[in-house]
Amino acid sequence: MMITATTTAGTGITERERDLPLPLGEGRGEGRSAEALAALQSQRQPNARSLGPGRELARPGWCGGMTSRVLKLQSTASSDSPPRQPSPAKPEEGVLSAIHQCDNLDLLRRVGAGTVDLVYIDPPFNTGQQQRGTPRAGGMAGPPASYADAWPTMQDYLAFMRPRLAEMHRVLKPTGSLLLHCDWRTSHHLRLLLDEIFGAERFVNHLIWSYGLGGSSPRRFARKHDDILFYGRSDAYWFEPPRVPATSARMRGLMKKATDVLDIPSINNMAAERTGYPTQKPLALLELLVAACCPPGGVVADFFCGSGTTLVAAKRLQRKWIGCDVSAEAVKIARQRLS
Repeated sequence: MMITATTTAGTGITERERDLPLPLGEGRGEGRSAEALAALQSQRQPNARSLGPGRELARPGWCGGMTSRVLKLQSTASSDSPPRQPSPAKPEEGVLSAIHQCDNLDLLRRVGAGTVDLVYIDPPFNTGQQQRGTPRAGGMAGPPASYADAWPTMQDYLAFMRPRLAEMHRVLKPTGSLLLHCDWRTSHHLRLLLDEIFGAERFVNHLIWSYGLGGSSPRRFARKHDDILFYGRSDAYWFEPPRVPATSARMRGLMKKATDVLDIPSINNMAAERTGYPTQKPLALLELLVAACCPPGGVVADFFCGSGTTLVAAKRLQRKWIGCDVSAEAVKIARQRLS
């Protein structure tokens, strides 16, 4: 194997070339000889980069004309040195197992690429209203929480969501997935946006959460469900089919694989888990989703965490978690639930 290193004073190397690794040989178990490594190190200057066979190498800081050197590296098979494996990427220290009060776009930019197994988000639905909570239960102190849920136009809402979804795509592992909770107002817009960012071929499911409660209208079918858009980061996304009680007489008492319609009641006014935070989702729903879409010991992130139900589900299922919300009241409630 041969590497030709040609240096020219005053020239630089491209960012693409700077990141290219020095070749290791033709076999994964092969390495450089000690003599070759020593020869290579003696020729390197502090700013040098080795680019591979046939690539030109500029070493900033060298003076004088052009210098060409040919370094001959001989690869020798090594049976007692196992192939070097890259360390798995991890979120930045201080991000894991913490609830952050900030703009989630700022936090997302701190999370390393390919470090999260599951992103579940329940962002504002763009209802055009101020969402208000109810009196709290379960020992939660304080007045009912609220948040604004309105953008001037749908394009403004999508402009808000686009960079955040792009960052969520970046932080997901190749085996990771995204669950985006929305409703009839935005589901069709967000699905097209996710097709653009993830690729239409990465769409997995359009889940229906059927909850039953709510009003009705004489002018339309009663709206009794939310939508959850499920996208994989790649074809290798992790998934463990959840099982739910069978409802047929033939399978009474048995379990079956869940369908894409999740029939889970919403939180009633007497439920112990109710925090009073507006639009709080039931723990049973999040436990089912986390168990299905995040491997044991994996990392779950909710960048619109609200009252923290996703984080509670992750903790109960022994997954790591990252939480974020811009609301100080939401962060306070979530931290109380996890303490």
